[in-house]
Amino acid sequence: MRRIAMMVLRLFLKAPYYLFCIWRCGKRKDISLEESYACVKKVTKAANRAGRVTIEAHGMENIPEENGFIFFPNHQGLFDVLVFLESCPVPFSFVIKKEASKVILLKQVVEALHSIVIDREDVKQSLQVINQMAEEVKKGRNFLIFAEGTRSREGNRLLPFKGGTFKSAQRAKCPIVPCALIDSFRPFDEKSIAPVTVKLYYLKPMYYEEYADMRTNEIAAEVKRRIEEAIAAHSGGEVPDRGGHSGAQRV
Repeated sequence: MRRIAMMVLRLFLKAPYYLFCIWRCGKRKDISLEESYACVKKVTKAANRAGRVTIEAHGMENIPEENGFIFFPNHQGLFDVLVFLESCPVPFSFVIKKEASKVILLKQVVEALHSIVIDREDVKQSLQVINQMAEEVKKGRNFLIFAEGTRSREGNRLLPFKGGTFKSAQRAKCPIVPCALIDSFRPFDEKSIAPVTVKLYYLKPMYYEEYADMRTNEIAAEVKRRIEEAIAAHSGGEVPDRGGHSGAQRV
């Protein structure tokens, strides 16, 4: 948590203003999701710079042009959502565990982005969240949910993906966007405050036609496989594009 302390110290004078802006976005109904997202993105970029974290985003062209899709990344730590907030060009909401939703600032971000809190110990409430997310996606909202259910705590290794998480996509018949996070555990889980680079790969989406006849556990296994392949291929170097150059975008 040393890096979090460094972020707070380096943004000490601006932190109250940033917190107020995000709080305001969550409380005022006349502020659109797009405006709230722009505000949160601005604060996220400032925090990441203060924490000496560089985000490299790859595969931006794989983000669907039409809203109403779900990101399914691997889950490495508390920093994961910040990677998406800095790199993703379109607004999205996310599903967050009840415990994490109580953390200062994160609580305000949840409200500002109309995200959903899930209690994984309450099966009935979890099913309600899946149904709610499916309905919101049908209306054109984008979401992010971690199919592992909890962070792996094993670096770039993945835990099993829970099939039930994909019921929301099945019901919404929406694009599933697998996302591979690499070294996202390092900013907050390591004691070092040395500069660090986190990579995010937006992989090719799975459209409903591709997974319509699959069971949720089969979808989960396929998404996990694609993410693991991306991590294995790219955790040691840059990703070449079709022209032989790096496909990375620093954000």
